[in-house]
Amino acid sequence: MKILFVGLGNLGSQVFDLFLLRGAQTYTFSVAGKNEHYLSERTSLTTYAAMQLGLSPDVEIASMDVLNVDRTAQTISLLKPDFIFCAVTLQPWMAIAKLPKPVFETLHRATPGPWLPLTLTPVYKLMQAVKQSGVTTKVINGSFPDTINAVLGKVGLAPLIGIGNLANTVPALRKSIALKLGASVEKVDLLLFGHHALSHKISHDGDAGQIPFHLTAYLSGKDLTGQLDMGTIFDLLPATLRREHTQLLTAASAAAVFEAIANNTGGIVHAPGPNGLVGAYPVRVKPERGIEIVLPKGLTLEEAIRINEDGQRFDGIERIDEDGTVHFTESHMAILEETFGYSCKQMALNEVEYWAEELKAKYSAFADRFL
Repeated sequence: MKILFVGLGNLGSQVFDLFLLRGAQTYTFSVAGKNEHYLSERTSLTTYAAMQLGLSPDVEIASMDVLNVDRTAQTISLLKPDFIFCAVTLQPWMAIAKLPKPVFETLHRATPGPWLPLTLTPVYKLMQAVKQSGVTTKVINGSFPDTINAVLGKVGLAPLIGIGNLANTVPALRKSIALKLGASVEKVDLLLFGHHALSHKISHDGDAGQIPFHLTAYLSGKDLTGQLDMGTIFDLLPATLRREHTQLLTAASAAAVFEAIANNTGGIVHAPGPNGLVGAYPVRVKPERGIEIVLPKGLTLEEAIRINEDGQRFDGIERIDEDGTVHFTESHMAILEETFGYSCKQMALNEVEYWAEELKAKYSAFADRFL
């Protein structure tokens, strides 16, 4: 089985590290990108680490510019990967962290939604190339999957599933609930539904604020949600998650999702963007049915989707039309307009590259004053 990694930045490299060290004897690996020299150096470090552990990984490097759909399709056709892990962006949202603190804090309030063109553009191009290649492959998306998978799902180009975000909070939440119930964490399971905006809020502030969510908690298989105070259920999370900037949890989420799909484990994992849906859900992979949303008693799929559609507004996305057109919330977009003159009220898919260029140019001109 072959896994192709597209994008080996902060997140992609850590996912690659974990996958290689866990599966060096089982899978073959391809890594593709524009800077082959960097890719060779970075993958060599992981290969040497694997060799220290007595492993002999098989890794190949390929040239790829995802913005060139035809060439990318040719490369995918040549490599024929069973899985593609995607972690691409034209500019990470948290690039704003390099700005002076007051400026960063202002732009941070805009949330990632208004910056969507910078990440949607390369993922959209990649998915077009996958379709054009004719290769049957499963794409796992690590780039803002709560929203991007939903946008591309409207036009039949959604990655299979995403990783991270709300899933990153689940281990800490299980431990917190175990402490509140005086139980062993191994006996605690949960089903959690919510958008990326929720994961960010509960990790940093310890409460959901006005962001909608649904949580069902089980102790040894018994629903004990009624014994928990939903107003304080997240209060212990910031102690361990507030300063989690390493992407280690996201990489572990990627490994859990991949193994559930590749090995048909039948276990429940949490993941954003399954089957082109907005937001995150608990899911189970079934060989005959693919990815199945796991719903607790009393919650319908329509209600779960509505929770996530309402939650996306806290991330700056007002709604996604059936043709993939994205409407941005006025309040979030106003922050970018007031700070460096960029404004986009709505964006059709065929306009995404234009808006990415516009956003990057205006932000770069602004950031150059400080950097």
